[in-house]
Amino acid sequence: VGYNKCVLIGHDWGGMIAWLVAICYPEVVTKLIVVNFPHPSVFTEYILRHPSQLIKSGYYFFFQMPWFPEFMFTVNDFKVLKSLFTSQATGIGRKGCRLTAEDIEAYLYVFSQPGALTGPINHYRNIFSCLPLQHHEVIMPTLLLWGERDAFMEVEMAEITRIYVKNHFRLTILSEASHWLQQDQPDIVNKLIWTFLKEETTRKRE
Repeated sequence: VGYNKCVLIGHDWGGMIAWLVAICYPEVVTKLIVVNFPHPSVFTEYILRHPSQLIKSGYYFFFQMPWFPEFMFTVNDFKVLKSLFTSQATGIGRKGCRLTAEDIEAYLYVFSQPGALTGPINHYRNIFSCLPLQHHEVIMPTLLLWGERDAFMEVEMAEITRIYVKNHFRLTILSEASHWLQQDQPDIVNKLIWTFLKEETTRKRE
């Protein structure tokens, strides 16, 4: 797209990709912002030592099977997918920002297309191919945002991430937010991101 550097932002497994890009290609990432996903080494070490997190991550192993996970998502008019975004346990936490019926229909339209589920699920099927990491350190300024009510990720991993960032590191945990932090509290998330970017830019100029 004509650029050789970027500010990289990722949420959840997009956050995992963002961490990996920052670790493996630090020359292209000027600043890293991750929402609700710890450093990959923290995640792999933590999950092995904490059965509670292993249980929460059990669906990774389910997704290793061929074709069956895709089938399960389509059963009963994509009921599992709808529940993921809307249920009390795993859905977007803030009532005022819950997905509308039109939002849900947009998701279902996309994922109902032929082969549309296979790409995202293949991401899980290939997770273990990049672990363990040969390199661990992140050398650019990093912001980690975390919703404390995350149903999938335990908040303790957020603070541990600090040890792998060899630059300015800021962690902000929002107590009333779920896993879908950017949908729960978009105004706050956007303000935190913008403030972080401005502060780092100012420091760099100085």
